[in-house]
Amino acid sequence: MNPVTNSLLSIVVPLYNEEDNVVLLTEKIHESLVGYTYQIIYIDDFSKDNTRNIVKKMADDKVHLIELKKNYGQSLALASGIDYAEGEYIITMDGDLQNDPSDIPQMLEYAITGEYDVITGIRQKRKDSLIKKIPSKIANFLVRRVSSLDIQDNGCALKVFTKEIAKELNLYGEMHRFITLLAHFEGAKIKQVPVKHHARHAGVSKYGLERVFKVVADMMLLLFIRKYFQRPIHLFGIIGVLLILLGILINIYLLIIKFGFGQDIGTRPLLIFGVMFILAGVQLFTIGIVMELLIRTYYESQNKRPYRIKNISIGGKTT
Repeated sequence: MNPVTNSLLSIVVPLYNEEDNVVLLTEKIHESLVGYTYQIIYIDDFSKDNTRNIVKKMADDKVHLIELKKNYGQSLALASGIDYAEGEYIITMDGDLQNDPSDIPQMLEYAITGEYDVITGIRQKRKDSLIKKIPSKIANFLVRRVSSLDIQDNGCALKVFTKEIAKELNLYGEMHRFITLLAHFEGAKIKQVPVKHHARHAGVSKYGLERVFKVVADMMLLLFIRKYFQRPIHLFGIIGVLLILLGILINIYLLIIKFGFGQDIGTRPLLIFGVMFILAGVQLFTIGIVMELLIRTYYESQNKRPYRIKNISIGGKTT
């Protein structure tokens, strides 16, 4: 007997304006998991269409619906679903039918060995536009450069987690992009497997080119947390020393052209503008890090969650 078939699975799926996809997705999950014990946890991230009402009409005891009070974004929607999940294995996937539920059983085969804590998909023949592929390639490159995790497809939403690892993940902001890396930082052993990828069945993508900048910013934050969380002076102190050395070099240069070549330096904005731009950049980045850490401290120290649930229903009935 396959031990996974005796374990409860939790399939966590954030939804935002997926009224044309959710019924077909539910059918595909049921078809793919025949013989398994599972719950489907849909998180409606305050959709503007009829998504939540369609899910409520499903007279299906396996379908759980979490309705958030406002639009929090994919990370917090995932966090609410993971917190609610009861399964020994927690599976995450997107609600746009680009992930294929038929890949779940083969991923679970690796989970039952006990060798891996996370099984993540590598999308084969990816059916996405360049607007989505470019940020993904940047993210994968950055992850490989700043960590020891050789991840090929960090952006694939189809993943299988053990309950212990999933419950330890603290997702804030838009950290769902680096959920595999977060698990790696928690000591998880990760297995990558090829999975199918489909073009979006209906609806429109929620991603744009601005995601490139968000990916870079989130990656910088993760790097700081990983390497300098307990010793920030090693980061900011080195930057400070480098800036001081840069200032000294600029002043030496100005002194040389002043006394060596007799040139007037009083009207040169080089030093003022150089220092101003560098300090402004360092200050903005520092403020961003401090604010992020304050948010984490606020929620974690008080055991609060950064999302609020309006209703939870099972099989269309409010609990």
